Amino acid sequence: MTKETSEAYTRDEASYLAHVRALQSRIWPAGIPREPVFPFGQKLLTAYLREWARIQPDKPALLFYGRATSYAELDRLSDRFAALLTRLGAKKGDRIAVFLPNCPQFHVCFFGILKAGCVHVPINPMFTRPELAYEIRDTGARIIVAHDQLAHLVQDVRTECEIKRVIVTSFLDALSARPEGPLPAALTTPRIEHADTLDLMSALAAEIDAPPQIDVALDDIAALNYTGGTTGMPKGCVHSQFDMLFTGAVMSSISMNVTAEDVIVNFWPIFWMAGEDVGIILPVVTGATCVLLARWDPAAFMYAVQHRRGTISNMVVDNAVEIMNHPDAGNYDLSSLREVLVASFVKKLNPTFREGWRKLTGTVLREAAWGMTETHSYDAFNRGWQDDDRDLKQRQIFCGIPVPQTDFKILEFGSDRIMPLGVEGELCVRTPSLLKGYWNKPDATVEGLVGGWLRTGDIGMISEQGTIHFLGRRKEMLKVKGMSVFPSEIESVLGQHPAVTGSGVIGRVDESRGQVPVAFVTVLPLRRAETTEAALEAFCRERLAVYKIPEIRIVESLPMTATGKVKKEELAKLYG
Repeated sequence: MTKETSEAYTRDEASYLAHVRALQSRIWPAGIPREPVFPFGQKLLTAYLREWARIQPDKPALLFYGRATSYAELDRLSDRFAALLTRLGAKKGDRIAVFLPNCPQFHVCFFGILKAGCVHVPINPMFTRPELAYEIRDTGARIIVAHDQLAHLVQDVRTECEIKRVIVTSFLDALSARPEGPLPAALTTPRIEHADTLDLMSALAAEIDAPPQIDVALDDIAALNYTGGTTGMPKGCVHSQFDMLFTGAVMSSISMNVTAEDVIVNFWPIFWMAGEDVGIILPVVTGATCVLLARWDPAAFMYAVQHRRGTISNMVVDNAVEIMNHPDAGNYDLSSLREVLVASFVKKLNPTFREGWRKLTGTVLREAAWGMTETHSYDAFNRGWQDDDRDLKQRQIFCGIPVPQTDFKILEFGSDRIMPLGVEGELCVRTPSLLKGYWNKPDATVEGLVGGWLRTGDIGMISEQGTIHFLGRRKEMLKVKGMSVFPSEIESVLGQHPAVTGSGVIGRVDESRGQVPVAFVTVLPLRRAETTEAALEAFCRERLAVYKIPEIRIVESLPMTATGKVKKEELAKLYG
């Protein structure tokens, strides 16, 4: 297609979208549905739980270190939690904070909150006191469920927030007498008692099974999922049960192929959007079993896959590499794994990692594509591009094409002008699972949601073939002699080097060039002698335009966020 032809389609949005959709339709992978599959139709997520409890009451919905929670039990316990919330004075629309790590009680609270018509507010269990106080105040939550090892923080901020009732639970409440597999030390820590709190499991035992009769609709506010706060304070994304249901449907039928026969092994934190999607929503939409781990541990993961015949999992590339390098990896049977999606944060998926994983498990690692807290994640998919590493040979970061009923467009930053295919600009997305607004942030809502589209503030590109490419955050983009350089592209190239274990790229001010990219790189200790800064620079020269070649600084470690991303703002302070 000529530049003139491409630009002709940008004159109005309807023509542009029709053209892009036609391109994407032509490259739609064979065998993948073109519409999301809803096993029981478009019903409440809690209705899905109720239906699976009727169809397969004794099947484990959850397995937590050998302790099974059946679908019938999860349905019953969440009924009781909904009744408990009502008895404690919670009304429809009230925000209920959940300050828990991965444990079955989280699932009970999640579905109970939805059944009560309340709003689920997951709070990061790694939060410090100020972060906890901010989120509780922002939501106006008056009831909180906290882990016994975290409840002291709640008690500390209670007087400055609106918290009226604190409900406490422990890992010990979720373990069998003989737990299965390697256990994190925190799981067997003696219970911590807290005054002026209510014990969750004792309270549930005293409730009746009948849930409160609350009129709940698919489009009612169901959750406030907070962003990571990379620009200013975290913002609460307002989501409905339909957003959750739609995400589960596209995950199970488009991004992956998941059925009730599958066993999902999940260690991702379920307070986090991606963990909620994989560990809570995907199982209940499909009727699958979730093997829930409290935290990442390679031995516990391999044990769970072998002993429970795990078929589905999501992880970051670092986790996969840790498994492949584990001295006991060959002693476990991981051949039951069928779908394993990864996210490239520090380590990047490359052909070497993919081939090593295939040899170990027989499964092909592939990227989980693209999504945001604002969109409930899983907005694009790349399933079907893995043959001959076609996905890894595309311009990074390759996201595939949109899931059904979802559109992307690229606008000029600061205007509504549509950019031609192949030209970079602001990545915008429109999807049925888009947030309804930012909680208590009307200005941010007006700025971010424009005409039904989310203006992400990120840099993206739609290729002439219709594929989506994420190029990074605008604030991270560098200008080298007037030309745009995207740190994510350099990081992706460095990730292809077999000795590189992680990288972070920032800019250094330069009088003649404007900025110079500087890459901070960690490497395998056994390869340190041969992997010099000069060798890595030469590696980049073979794969990047000359103005993109970074200065290389090999470091012992990279400053990381709790969710596994490099803290770019700290790189300049530490190594500048």
